[in-house]
Amino acid sequence: MTPILIAAAFNYFWYAVPLIVAISLVYGATRHELMRPILQHSLKAGVWIVGFMLVIFFILHFMAWNL
Repeated sequence: MTPILIAAAFNYFWYAVPLIVAISLVYGATRHELMRPILQHSLKAGVWIVGFMLVIFFILHFMAWNL
């Protein structure tokens, strides 16, 4: 792959950052009313989302590597 294609593919991952932040904040806000618990819950939810995405990525990467 050329460096331009690698850079272009990497830039698509930046779209996940605001989505993860927004989803985590909304999920935290549906559970709590005060700001501190919302942020704590959002951080935990964000870690769960990123962890889940990484697990799925590695599973798919492993499957593609073995095919």
